[in-house]
Amino acid sequence: MLTKFRATLFATAAIAVAAPALAQEVNVYSYRQPELIQPLMDKFTEATGITVNVAFLKKGMIEKLDAEGDRTPADLIFTVDIARLNGVVEAGHTQSVTSDILTANIPADLRDPAGEWFGLTTRARVLFASKDRAADAPATYNELADPKWKGRICTRSGTHAYTVALVSAAIHHMGEDGAKVWLEGVKANLARTPQGNDRAQVKAVWAGECDIALGNTYYMGKMVNDPDQIAWADSVNVVFPIFEGGGTHVNVSGMALTKYAPHRDDAIKLMEFLASPEAQTIYAEQNYEYPIAPGTSPSELVQSWGSFTADNVNLMEIAKLRGAALKMIEVVDFDG
Repeated sequence: MLTKFRATLFATAAIAVAAPALAQEVNVYSYRQPELIQPLMDKFTEATGITVNVAFLKKGMIEKLDAEGDRTPADLIFTVDIARLNGVVEAGHTQSVTSDILTANIPADLRDPAGEWFGLTTRARVLFASKDRAADAPATYNELADPKWKGRICTRSGTHAYTVALVSAAIHHMGEDGAKVWLEGVKANLARTPQGNDRAQVKAVWAGECDIALGNTYYMGKMVNDPDQIAWADSVNVVFPIFEGGGTHVNVSGMALTKYAPHRDDAIKLMEFLASPEAQTIYAEQNYEYPIAPGTSPSELVQSWGSFTADNVNLMEIAKLRGAALKMIEVVDFDG
């Protein structure tokens, strides 16, 4: 009988002691909530008999891996945002993976050239614009600094990974001086102090606190399917702005094999499964994200929001600019 899927929050010490060295299991440290990835793990377990244990971490993944060292039970890490992926790599907690399956299914610009991390899905950083009050929503990110939007923009904290990535992209396209002027302009146009998650921004538009909000595309899918939030979603249009001379900012969810993975071979099997068209289709349907494997398409709901041209900047370039972006956000006092 195939092993039933187990998504459990496990104690590091317990797994380190109790797990047999050759047990057919994979241990995952994830910044993605277990319910978001459970259908994928379920399918993998059904197909292989390999149990997947998921430890959900709200923060502190690098610090946890630092403390555990070569005694870590973790085989894989899952996270969102290229800066977080790259941060785990730079901290020395990953190892390179060479796989023809991963190479075939994951585009070159969505994986590390050295094989240290691999993208799984993408999401676009878009505008949620009031249907009643923002029919002329900005066509570019640059326009968010236009004084016409003074007191009309909502967004989450400047120090959140999503915002930092967008500011990093702005530095890439505008240069540091231009990006600083832009960020100051966006701050001047805020309707309120940056706060809350992406769904909270849409709620604020619905409530009339602001007219446009920044958010990731997949949150629209979540709200549409939540009876308590569908009214928020119905109050806005999804707008795909671009950078002048570029495209719509996208980021990635991804995975990496830990340096001391105790179940390396089974972990790589899971990585290869997650990159497969089957798993990518589940991602697309369940999480309202954009799949990346050849021959896969977004769900019908996601497609209904419209098409866009993704910015072609290499995500590693965005990751390298994270430090400059954080410093700029602090200098501008974006959250102040």
